[in-house]
Amino acid sequence: MEWLTSIEQAVNAVTDPVSNFIWTYILVYLLLGVGVLFTVITRFMQFRLIGHMARVTFTSRGSGDGVSAFQAFSTSLAGRVGTGNLAGVALALWVGGPGAIFWMWITALVGLATAFIESTLGQVYKVRHEDGVFRGGPAYYIEHGLGQRWLGCVFAVFLIIAFGLAFCGAQANTISRALDAAFEVPSWLTGVVLVIMTAMIIYGGIKSVAQAAEKIVPFMAIAYLLVALYILFANASEVPAMLALIVKSAFGFGPAVGGAAGFAIKAAMENGVKRGLFSNEAGMGSAPNAAATATVRHPAAQGLVQSFGVVCDTLIICSCTAVVILLSGVYQTLMAGSPGADIQGIQLTQDAMTDHLGVFGTWFIAVAIFMFAFTSILADYAYSSVNIEYLFPRHAKQADQVLRIVVLLMVMVGAVASLDFIWHFADLAMGMMATVNLVAIVLLAPVALKVLRDYEQQRRDGVREPRFDPRRVLKHPEQVDGSVWPEKEAVRK
Repeated sequence: MEWLTSIEQAVNAVTDPVSNFIWTYILVYLLLGVGVLFTVITRFMQFRLIGHMARVTFTSRGSGDGVSAFQAFSTSLAGRVGTGNLAGVALALWVGGPGAIFWMWITALVGLATAFIESTLGQVYKVRHEDGVFRGGPAYYIEHGLGQRWLGCVFAVFLIIAFGLAFCGAQANTISRALDAAFEVPSWLTGVVLVIMTAMIIYGGIKSVAQAAEKIVPFMAIAYLLVALYILFANASEVPAMLALIVKSAFGFGPAVGGAAGFAIKAAMENGVKRGLFSNEAGMGSAPNAAATATVRHPAAQGLVQSFGVVCDTLIICSCTAVVILLSGVYQTLMAGSPGADIQGIQLTQDAMTDHLGVFGTWFIAVAIFMFAFTSILADYAYSSVNIEYLFPRHAKQADQVLRIVVLLMVMVGAVASLDFIWHFADLAMGMMATVNLVAIVLLAPVALKVLRDYEQQRRDGVREPRFDPRRVLKHPEQVDGSVWPEKEAVRK
């Protein structure tokens, strides 16, 4: 198989430098800059409307037989919350120090505005589908809003490569390793069980994925939060010192990281920003695919729901991981004994949980990994399904059938083998996908702002559930699917 190794090395030699350049020097700053821009032009909507976000998230159940607002929220949260919430945070702490958590929080707060803009656009330009579930997302608003179907196709291809192929296999590989380490479950058996479980859900279509996510995601998130809260209260006396350490370290006042003399603000900021961006996916173009499936009365309502998803992912779940690690003795011991050493992020999280809870901690992390990663596989399929149907509108059913087979194949292969070649290519694909989406949402931001102003004006006028009328709000209402937004009276208090 030397020829295969040669091909892999040749492809990596081309893709790795390009991918590293995009992620290190372009995307991080572009994502953060766009977030700041949207925060300003929406008049800091994430702070003004945070209470309303939570209320809409947990009370809105849609207005039809399709996917409800909460189901769309659960699906996107399934995609956001993955093993990165456990392993990625640990690595950010190790490389950037406790200060990375502060910058992760700041990044999430900025990302709320980005998540609102892209998900609102996904709703505005969604289209009706024969199965009763709407379709939409970046590919659709690039075509209908910007008139560039070719660019929408480029985005769709990149998303399918990253989510439909690589990430499904990567999540399965993480599950396999976790179950093998905790319970000595053979990787082939994990693969078979995962394939069966995944097939039972994805063959029911996007609505089936949404229904499964609605049941699993809240349970796993609440369970993880409760365990973290127990650890927090059990170590309450140490919490003020932990918070002080996070803040001081963010500005260079703290212990050494990775062998360096003192904290470098750059290390804390860089790792915190990257962790925040990669975890909540705000601006990446993935969540709008789920947001568009929701049956709601006004696009801004789902935009607010998806913004709250960033709160749940980064400000809550990622913070839980940080609390577990920083309040354990494992982090301090590693810092004192082997600063600068290479570590596995998930191992640090698992060791910290075990330090707090003993064997139960080891088992709990293994189960958490399984739940987080499995639901991510389901969300990855849902995103890919939306986009493969966009690429092949005349043969959507056949294309989706092929996608399902490929997803199941990648789950099985990922469970038993590590495919570094595919993961490297996926990083490049996701970087290109995010770049295309960011350009699109900046150009279409005026549309989302008009939608937000309309939503807020209706609420000021006493409307309990604002309704969207593109003929009144948009400059070019002909760009949207007229059958999606019928003319009805708004519901007043």
